[in-house]
Amino acid sequence: MSERAGALAALERRVVACRRCPRLVAWREEVARQKRAAFEQERYWGRAVPGFGDPAARVLLLGLAPAAHGGNRTGRVFTGDRSGDFLFAALHRTNFANQPTSRRRGDGLALRDVWITAAVRCAPPANRPTSAERDACLPYAAEEVALLGGVRVVVCLGAFAWDAALRLRARLVGEAQEAPRPRPRFAHGAEWLQEPLSLVGCFHPSQQNTFTGRLTEPMLDAVLIRARALAGLPADAAA
Repeated sequence: MSERAGALAALERRVVACRRCPRLVAWREEVARQKRAAFEQERYWGRAVPGFGDPAARVLLLGLAPAAHGGNRTGRVFTGDRSGDFLFAALHRTNFANQPTSRRRGDGLALRDVWITAAVRCAPPANRPTSAERDACLPYAAEEVALLGGVRVVVCLGAFAWDAALRLRARLVGEAQEAPRPRPRFAHGAEWLQEPLSLVGCFHPSQQNTFTGRLTEPMLDAVLIRARALAGLPADAAA
């Protein structure tokens, strides 16, 4: 195991063991006990969910938080829910993933040039984490990006992730303010291009957005292709 891989594995163990936020701990564990009927026979993860992907990633995909019956069940963010179905298909189309679906850890999914994580690592009630819970998780993301070393672009899936990414960048570059003034505003396709970490906005691939057509496959593909270009990645790299 390389030094970087070992450090990322150690960070993963600390994330999984995290119990910093009592409200989130109580909720994720309650969901894991109660379960959804469709997954009654499955053993839920019920813990904080670490990031995953290519340790040589130049693009970071930042979501909101694990879904109660998605990442909180499978132990991998965006895995086992409708948002993930939409996202992984797009990652495959844009040469970041070797396959268009992922249902569980160990199902053969391999990512190239991208690392996927979330602003908050535990499933929150009503899918609404608080600002304090976001800030409690921020050091994990900062350490993650520092260990990855090559991240140049953050694709922010939703306004919450955009706000977290601004704070993350400020922490990484040692800025006194958590966000620049005037504050860059989130929008689908918004860009804030700064060294060493640029931000690209994208609507979250939630069912609320994908079922209503607010986020379409071409829209998501365009954001991911733009992220490849900003990160200096070839458009036709095979995953």
